[in-house]
Amino acid sequence: MANHQHAAPAPVGGSLVNATTLVCGVLIAVMLAVLVVRFVFGLGSVTNLNDGYPWGIWVVFDVVIGSALACGGFSVAMLVYIFNRGEYHPLVRPALLGSLFGYTLAGAGVLFDLGRWWNFWHIFAPGYANPSSVMFEVAVCISLYIAVMWIEFSPAFLEKLGLTEAKQKLSKMMFAFIALGTVLPMMHQSSLGTLLVVMGTQIHPLWQTPLQPLLYLLTAVTMGYAVVLFESCLTSTAYRRKIELHLLTPLAKVMLGFLAAYLVVRLGDVVVRGALPRAFAVSLEALMFWLETACFVAPLVLLRSEALRRNPAKLFLAGVLLMLGGSLLRVNGFLIGYETGDGFNYFPALPELLVTFGIFAIEVLGYIVITRRFPVLPREAATH
Repeated sequence: MANHQHAAPAPVGGSLVNATTLVCGVLIAVMLAVLVVRFVFGLGSVTNLNDGYPWGIWVVFDVVIGSALACGGFSVAMLVYIFNRGEYHPLVRPALLGSLFGYTLAGAGVLFDLGRWWNFWHIFAPGYANPSSVMFEVAVCISLYIAVMWIEFSPAFLEKLGLTEAKQKLSKMMFAFIALGTVLPMMHQSSLGTLLVVMGTQIHPLWQTPLQPLLYLLTAVTMGYAVVLFESCLTSTAYRRKIELHLLTPLAKVMLGFLAAYLVVRLGDVVVRGALPRAFAVSLEALMFWLETACFVAPLVLLRSEALRRNPAKLFLAGVLLMLGGSLLRVNGFLIGYETGDGFNYFPALPELLVTFGIFAIEVLGYIVITRRFPVLPREAATH
């Protein structure tokens, strides 16, 4: 096994008060105001949900898409600890931080969407458990994974507090949490695809397939790597750090491998099931299908050679396109391709959008605060 030497993580430092953090603070305050109204007066006071569309962007964007975008920690950890690619170790902690916020806020997003939110504890009560339910499996796995990720990330807090002995003791048990942190995302990401399968004919043929669990898992891993590219490029620009092309270039190649596997399964499935003619119909569903497909195909063209994979702008754009493609796959399945019958339509209300913006703002603000004050990114002399 190769011996990889890496710079120890260190706080970036610098002021926490700037234009970005102030905007995030305002968005979070607005979100909290909307949520007070929601929890007091019910979902109908702030959402456009109805009997035909019992869930909207709070579930589809904040939970289904949010958790997939938060798979960077799982995807990188799988490379480092399962496939023994130690050279990627510097990417683990920043990727895990993004995952930590994404999943924790996805769990909060579920609470926002529950009609009788005061009964949320039923999820954890054995007497209410239904092992045959796909949603139960998703709820349990995501809840466990959030706890596991906080434990996996805790060495950063222990280092900051100078609790070296506690960190050493935790390190001896960390292998068990790393194993759980690999298995749990695979379980619930595939089960999110199973939700579409059990909805049967309500889902448009372009997205109704028994292979959805596999498609959701492959895209979750691919989106995880895409988010790492996106965050690394953004962080190096915002903090004026040297971009880690020696890691991102080979990582992009791994990402493209998963992407190619996904496209083979996805397009092959549409052809074999005889659903391809529906993609050429004059409809919103057909348009969205091709837009989704284009977002997945474009990165293969953008990063088709080693030289192109060394271009930070190309890496960033490919990451954004893959994040968008994976998001569209989920929006198309759960909202655009959801056929609930005549008389129902759904478009998110402004308060729904404000809550989603607020959740995103928490992730951005949290990432800034923790990377500036805790050892997350590799040590480097940075210009602030």
